[in-house]
Amino acid sequence: MKNLGYYNGKYDELEKMTVPMLDRACYFGDGVYDATYCRNYVIYALDEHIDRFYASAALLDIHIPHTKEELKGILCELVKKLDDGSQFVYIQASRGTGLRNHAYEEGGKANIWIMLKPQAPKDTYRRAKLITLEDRRFLYCNIKTLNLIPSVLYTEAAVKAGCDEAVLHRGDRVTECAHSNVSILKDGVLKTAPADEYILAGVARAHLIEMCRRFGVPVEEVPFTISEMMGADEVIVTSSSLVCFAAEEIDGKPVGGRAPALLRQLQDALVKDFLEKTSL
Repeated sequence: MKNLGYYNGKYDELEKMTVPMLDRACYFGDGVYDATYCRNYVIYALDEHIDRFYASAALLDIHIPHTKEELKGILCELVKKLDDGSQFVYIQASRGTGLRNHAYEEGGKANIWIMLKPQAPKDTYRRAKLITLEDRRFLYCNIKTLNLIPSVLYTEAAVKAGCDEAVLHRGDRVTECAHSNVSILKDGVLKTAPADEYILAGVARAHLIEMCRRFGVPVEEVPFTISEMMGADEVIVTSSSLVCFAAEEIDGKPVGGRAPALLRQLQDALVKDFLEKTSL
């Protein structure tokens, strides 16, 4: 198959799949999702993404009708059905199906959606251009929900500005990006926003923290400001699709480029981890 869509046990090519109009995702965006990549038909960091997926669902009282092991088994079987072993792996759980009503049925069974398509992570070594935008999202940023209208608008604003990503801030505090995390290196220390309700604690962010500690780089999970970011030695953006890339410009002003050796060490280690864990 060239790609694959899955809904509650049924699957086909994405263009041939349909879902019920009464799925609560259609009316309320009432659900959660997670995403990663696979290479050689091996899904990267699967345990971490499944753990976060179930944690997001639990925070919204959504009941997934599979154990973690069952769901991992479904995913591992489905990726083998594509012609290309390098894939974007997306999984979603909506609260269930029923006539439109804001109140939901307690203990209802979630609907499981899966999307697979040929795609590889982006080049982590290229430097990116960013813009800053006010973070006007609600305070459930720590849950990977389907409610992504702000992220859609922020990403479109970045594209129109000729940039790769938008860095969000509440007042002077930097939170995260439209669809990734942002951290800074300054004087050999990594600073990254704390995992509170203002950010989604990314799996790639966790991997960056792990690599820093492996190489003896101090890590501070503390808020940092726009001015601190602009004056940082490196501004690092992490996500499953980007792995770990650095900014060269924010709001049209040059940034970073002052700790290239440390940055490259971290990038090389993260890329190596991905390649090793997705080898046959």
